[in-house]
Amino acid sequence: MGAGHHHQLYLPGDSVVHRLPPQCKLLAIFAFALVVVATPRERFWAFAAYAVLLAGVAVAARVPVTYVLRRMVIEVPFVLFAFLIPVIGLGERTTVLGLSLSVPGLWAAWNILAKATLGVIASILLAATTEPRTILIGAQRLRLPSLLVQIAMFMLRYMDVIMDEMRRMRVARESRGFEARNFRHIGVIARSAGALFIRSYERGERVHLAMLSRGYSGQMPIIQDLSASVRQWGIALALPAIALAVLGLTW
Repeated sequence: MGAGHHHQLYLPGDSVVHRLPPQCKLLAIFAFALVVVATPRERFWAFAAYAVLLAGVAVAARVPVTYVLRRMVIEVPFVLFAFLIPVIGLGERTTVLGLSLSVPGLWAAWNILAKATLGVIASILLAATTEPRTILIGAQRLRLPSLLVQIAMFMLRYMDVIMDEMRRMRVARESRGFEARNFRHIGVIARSAGALFIRSYERGERVHLAMLSRGYSGQMPIIQDLSASVRQWGIALALPAIALAVLGLTW
């Protein structure tokens, strides 16, 4: 699989969460997300309990709050969409700070914000404590479709290579006096994108032939033992188990 290098989302550490096998963390996050989605939007204290659980995971993983907050910027489009729903929503109206807002829209906005935020935080904690290539190995351990896993592996491995190629092409354009200023330069950018696609395709063909010459038979070899013990499964699944218990108390 190759050693690879640390991704910018990964926070190196030696905490109990870092040491858990990736398949345990993947299944735990997936189960936790299912519990969060199944929680009725009116159960405010349940969502607060889920947030406390994630805070406990962050403390155990030694992931700083500032680290999580910086990476939650990805949620901004969902936040903007959620704020628009009460404004354009239909049904019963109520006045909040001088604005006429839809009551069903307010509930929908809260539902989106609460569940999306918890899901984003859980994903950030997963990425912060697990290297991307290790996550893919965990997905392979969980018997996800092998073809999809391998496509993701190659995408991860060669994304930086393609980005470097794109940077070299940009430097080459700028060294010749080109500077994209308006729509008239779209043609040049489009031709560069076409050239990048062709180069990437040809590189993929060469890599595939090289793999075949080295005995590739459709399965990537796993050179790292990531088997999980019963104790590790128990630690990982404690998160969704406690969340499920909280959900059960709300009924």
